[in-house]
Amino acid sequence: MKQSLVFFLFILLVILASCNQNKKSISPNKHNWFGHQVTVSAYNSVTWQTLGNPNIAAWGDTLIPGMKCIAVSRDLLTLGIDHNTMVKIDTFPDTFYVKDKMNRKWTNRIDIYMGNDVKSARNWGKKNLQICYAIPIDTLNTK
Repeated sequence: MKQSLVFFLFILLVILASCNQNKKSISPNKHNWFGHQVTVSAYNSVTWQTLGNPNIAAWGDTLIPGMKCIAVSRDLLTLGIDHNTMVKIDTFPDTFYVKDKMNRKWTNRIDIYMGNDVKSARNWGKKNLQICYAIPIDTLNTK
């Protein structure tokens, strides 16, 4: 039990250190990076997965296969994870951008956009992963 706790704390420390490294490499002194554990699934630009036009995201962005973007559950908006927020997802080297919002039934969740490749989205399944997200410094409450 104690070894499990030590291992968990070690992994958490590594992830948080990774968030700080990303802060320096992407936009020095312009953003603060925060970590958060979420359920990560995937979605596609297909009519049966969306309401309306499957290529138009919630904020009006046009989704094009190959884009590095995600949809977020609406409860994450209260954390500051909003339209065009930069997000790093554990296991991915890329930076993703928030372009879409999920159905109100989902909480603490993000969906990775996988274009029209339904097979890849199904193979991804869902995973509990750590994300790091960037909040511009000038929007933080600095009282």
